[in-house]
Amino acid sequence: MTIRYEPAIDLDRVIAIDMHTHIETDHDRRHFALDDELLAASAKYFRSDDDRTPTVDEVAAYYRERRLAAVVFTVDASTGMNHPALSSEEIAERAAGHADVLIPFGSVDPLRGPAAVGQARRLAEEYGVRGFKFHPSLQAFEPNDQAHYPLYAALEELGVIALFHTGQTGIGGGLPGGRGIKLRYSDPMLLDDVAADFPGLDIVMAHPSVPWVDSAISIATHKSNVYIDLSGWSPKYFPPQLVRQAGSLLRHKVLFGSDFPVLSPDRWMAAFADLDLKDEVRPLIMKENAARLLRL
Repeated sequence: MTIRYEPAIDLDRVIAIDMHTHIETDHDRRHFALDDELLAASAKYFRSDDDRTPTVDEVAAYYRERRLAAVVFTVDASTGMNHPALSSEEIAERAAGHADVLIPFGSVDPLRGPAAVGQARRLAEEYGVRGFKFHPSLQAFEPNDQAHYPLYAALEELGVIALFHTGQTGIGGGLPGGRGIKLRYSDPMLLDDVAADFPGLDIVMAHPSVPWVDSAISIATHKSNVYIDLSGWSPKYFPPQLVRQAGSLLRHKVLFGSDFPVLSPDRWMAAFADLDLKDEVRPLIMKENAARLLRL
């Protein structure tokens, strides 16, 4: 019997909501989201000394200890990376046992066409996922290719969030040819078409979108259904224009995200405390914007 996720997060108890947390292994550590070479390369890229592959249960314990909630997901890049994906169904079911701190997103391979649409519907309707994670560079697809529009139409109908990786990726970083991973698929301008054509679909552009940060700022300013999560970079390295807009025009459109386990929320929040932001903006970024977007 399917275990369906129902959120049970006490917003008065949690101090923040991390919109970007990766699950990189199944519950018994028999299968991993990336192969050994890519796991090692990403750990080196992010200079991460922490465990690169915590289970869902371990992620829940980690966040509960810190009074944080977290959106958790994998990336189904089985076609683009020629590597079997983790089960989004398993992640959702295990997250259901930690509904006080975890919020599951699903992931489907857009290159699977109608099969991806069907899987997305099952994950939302039967398993209760609140959104879907896409990584165009790993999944090897152009987000604005109209071949993928039936998938976006289904997500819009289901009322779930579409979270897209944007900008440079640490996966494949430093390897010959970046292991064939193409950065251009993660140009946020490709998402401007999607946001325009699906105005009822909430879209989150993940990361500061380097080297296209100005494009991301423009899209989030122009499209009411587009947000930015601030994961993947320590805030001390944020482009100054992003910090400036996060404190003004985009104060209701930017979201805390760490990119755990490659970047810990502890490290991210310590650097965030040093940014030049008004006190009234900080709770919006850390929790309130995400709570509203996730309908918690």
